Amino acid sequence: MELLNNLLLKIDSFLGSAAYFPFILLGVGLFFTLYLGFPQVRYFSHAWKVVFGKFDKKGTPGDTSHFQALSTALSGTVGTGNIGGVALAVFLGGPAALFWMWMTAFMGMTTKFVEVTLSHKYRVKTEDGTMAGGPMYYMDRRLNMKWLAVIFAIATVISSFGTGNMPQINNIAQSMEQTFGFDPMATGGVLAVLLGLVIIGGIKRIAAVTSKIVPIMGVLYVIGALSVILFNSENIWPSLTSIFSDAFTGSAAAGGFLGASFAYAFNRGVNRGLFSNEAGQGSAPIAHASARADEPVSEGMVSILEPFIDTIIICTLTGLVILSSGVWTEKHENNFARTDLTVIAGNYNDNNDADRNVLYQFLNDKPDNGVQLFNGEIRVENGRAVTNGYTILHARSIAEDVQFIVAGEDPYSGVLRVEDGNIKKEDIVIRGKSLVHSAALTSIAFSKGYFGAAGEYIVPIGLLLFAFSTAIAWSYYGDRAIVYLVGQKGVMPYRVIYVAGFFWASFSDTTLIWTLSAVAIVLMTLPNLFGILLLRREMKDTVKEYWTDFNREHGKDGSAAKDGKDS
Repeated sequence: MELLNNLLLKIDSFLGSAAYFPFILLGVGLFFTLYLGFPQVRYFSHAWKVVFGKFDKKGTPGDTSHFQALSTALSGTVGTGNIGGVALAVFLGGPAALFWMWMTAFMGMTTKFVEVTLSHKYRVKTEDGTMAGGPMYYMDRRLNMKWLAVIFAIATVISSFGTGNMPQINNIAQSMEQTFGFDPMATGGVLAVLLGLVIIGGIKRIAAVTSKIVPIMGVLYVIGALSVILFNSENIWPSLTSIFSDAFTGSAAAGGFLGASFAYAFNRGVNRGLFSNEAGQGSAPIAHASARADEPVSEGMVSILEPFIDTIIICTLTGLVILSSGVWTEKHENNFARTDLTVIAGNYNDNNDADRNVLYQFLNDKPDNGVQLFNGEIRVENGRAVTNGYTILHARSIAEDVQFIVAGEDPYSGVLRVEDGNIKKEDIVIRGKSLVHSAALTSIAFSKGYFGAAGEYIVPIGLLLFAFSTAIAWSYYGDRAIVYLVGQKGVMPYRVIYVAGFFWASFSDTTLIWTLSAVAIVLMTLPNLFGILLLRREMKDTVKEYWTDFNREHGKDGSAAKDGKDS
């Protein structure tokens, strides 16, 4: 498994983690923003009117309303990325990463408008009478690139497990265990049954459930976030200032945070932005293809709102909670993850400017940084190291108050062998103070508001709702891809495997799944971006036709035209 994970990491280094990928993702969004004349700004108010049914017509084909399609798509994007993903971006890249998440969302509003419009235009009615759409259909039916459509559909199935299924329940189960002491297997079992009951009902039941969950979880999370931001109101302006001032320089060192270069913050911000709002990935168009609409552009309008709600509103709230509370620069007691731990040669102190600079170079992958990985032995007595000549880095920070524990809570005594910075003894727990990230960081931040320690409960409850709804939405994305690949007969077996994988992941290590997901996401994104670029002229003509017909029917002010002519 470790060899496979390393192979996937190597593949990912040429795909999503490569330097070119953020430029392609933002570049396509920028191109369409300019090519279509800033549709995310010009059509923003019109999109709200469409989503609430102002221009609906009776008898239009489809399975869901505009609002239900938007809720389903949002339930697929609003998940762990909004709670843990933002925290991870700030942890890795500092405040500057949040700026690049915003840029990804702003450009992504146009990208999503394009991909949803084109996918809706080429959707089909399946054997059971429901709609199926997504990039694979315009790749096949319009571009005549079935091979590309097959690659996209297979990547969608893989991503449904690696993005929407296994990591979501794994995060839920861990959060429930940490906060309430619930057994992960029990959590997984209960939620797997609920998941099965929802997704077996198909898109209509999925849409009915998500259209209820999304508003509830949104209100709950906003209230909790504002309780922290307003409690730390004196830090709002400094937090916003740091986001903009660091955007093109990288984030400077602060507290236990050792700093992030521009390249590091840019790459992590864009990648986390994509994971959060999925603009360009091609997943949301699958949900929007079910909407009742005879004008593909009208559903494209609705999708403009997704990155705005997901990233510019919810992710910004999470970011301001973390920045205004100051917890992102503080070290907190935690059990160290081996994947985040490195032992380096020499004694370093993060209160020393020279040491901070050297470690900044090392953590931001600067060549010739002078840091050497430690090789040797660490002698431990009663859980504490008694030798020196090395520094333990955990979560991109210098670890403090380090303890070595075995057999539950027993302090370890003996010798630890270290090779190339890795402690070789596996059956030992290493605990201490360091920076923390992901949902754990967000959880700590939510305790720094008007609700006090009780605020921490907002994160596991929010994560439960967010992540569970994400799993529901992605089951639909996967089954539409299965319909394209093998037909309706493959849907029920897929759903059974999907629920089984959901249960299994609740108590399993999903490191490999996360890595596989990273590769699959890019295998969805790159073909989709390539395809919509090829159809750029058709997109422009389709939008023009929409406004011509709309003005003829409703008038330029959106009210019904009396004589059928433009008003």
